[in-house]
Formats: sequence, structure tokens, C-alpha cells
Amino acid sequence: MGCIFCDILNKKIPAKIIYEDESAVAFEDINPQAPVHALVIPRKHISTTLDLKEGDNNLIGHLFQIANKIARDKNVAERGFRLVMNCNPESGQTVFHIHLHILGGRHMHWPPG
Repeated sequence: MGCIFCDILNKKIPAKIIYEDESAVAFEDINPQAPVHALVIPRKHISTTLDLKEGDNNLIGHLFQIANKIARDKNVAERGFRLVMNCNPESGQTVFHIHLHILGGRHMHWPPG
């Protein structure tokens, strides 16, 4: 399949894992855009948000709960943090395995891009 995130899940590519359970993994971004920049990915390969099925609703909620935990653990929850999930190339999605970015530790501007 050639998915770098699946390779991380299968331990073929190293990553700094900060959270792991039976349905998801979170790790530090290798090209951070903020002092705190982590990615939360499902173990299930889903290419884009457009590929989500009704049965994935609990999984997506779980990704957000993990993101909240990481924001608290990294001490950015109270100050504020941004959660981003891109869909397709014009949004900036470069890895086609859904992933939730957690960005924090600095002031975020709007509009973002």
C-alpha cells in the first residue's frame, strides 16, 4: 500500500510514540509547526475523511479524546490548542491515512493558511 503511517503502526518506521491503544496511536510530528505538534492516527487505514463510514463514528470520537489527553499531558489544554484534520491535496493532506494534528504551545493565527 505504501502508507507511511501504516509502516509506523507496523513498526517498520520509527516514531516517537506518545500514546497507544488497541485502536489508535499518537506520535510526535517529525516536522513540527508548533512547540507541541503531535499526530493521532487510527490503526484502521482510512484514506480521507470522505472514506469514513457510519461505523467509524466511535473511532473518530476516540481520536478526539486522545487529542484532549495529549493536550492536557503537554500542558497546552488550558492555554489553547488547535486540532486539524485535512482532506485531500488542496487542504494540505500529504499522507492518505486520516490523522488528527494537535498543535499548541504558541499563539495560533486566523485564518490558518
